[in-house]
Amino acid sequence: MTDYLAIGSKKIEYQWHGPLPGDAPTLIFLHEGLGCVSMWKDFPEKLAEKSGCGALVYSRFGYGESDSCSLPRNTKFMHEEGLDVLPGIIEKTGIRDHILIGHSDGGSISLIYAGGLCPTSLLGVVSIASHVFCETVTLESIRKAKKAWEKGNLKEKLYRYHKENTEVAFRGWNDVWLDPAFVNWNIEEFLFKIEAPVLAVQGENDPYGTREQVDRIVKNVKGPALPLMVPECGHAPHLENPSLLLDVLAAFILNPGAMDVDNSCNF
Repeated sequence: MTDYLAIGSKKIEYQWHGPLPGDAPTLIFLHEGLGCVSMWKDFPEKLAEKSGCGALVYSRFGYGESDSCSLPRNTKFMHEEGLDVLPGIIEKTGIRDHILIGHSDGGSISLIYAGGLCPTSLLGVVSIASHVFCETVTLESIRKAKKAWEKGNLKEKLYRYHKENTEVAFRGWNDVWLDPAFVNWNIEEFLFKIEAPVLAVQGENDPYGTREQVDRIVKNVKGPALPLMVPECGHAPHLENPSLLLDVLAAFILNPGAMDVDNSCNF
């Protein structure tokens, strides 16, 4: 069931699965740059059931059925989401112990939150296809998405999920990533302060980023970190290989510290 949460004078759409905050840790799902609640499909619900945790899935402003937002976004928009908006949502929903599961932009927001605020209630971070610096391959794929929007059927595909927010959702993502100033975007400073365990996941054939993203995350976070490169997989491992991701993520959630010093895994 989709519900709505008031954040200031606006509202966001969200779904809740499984136990409430007082009964179990909460998984918080943060979607990609063109995502929303419904684009996670049934993955959050299945992961909540498999792990025994509650799950909060929400659409950021300008996405899905959440209220819109003003454009253009600035190059610090992910900082604002991680340091200001997300903490407000956590407080408003009464979430206590939690694990962040972020995809693409949502993963970058998760890392900013984890390293910028260092909350003691954060039990772990699952970073899926996240970026910590801007790569040429990323910009090339985003330019291709712009062509698909202007000359292909991308607009029609996105309308199924974002309805009246479709234009804002696309422009809010595409325009800022293609802003010339975004070439210098980098959030590695936040990694050094992350003490919570991190699982960094990426598809081996991700058109939006290279393995260097995962390597820098694993190398630079302060706490234990594990890389997971998913073979024959693109930008959305949780949708392209959900059975593998459900098993691995559930194991990480149930025992996020199960990592050896050499970054191997005891799942």
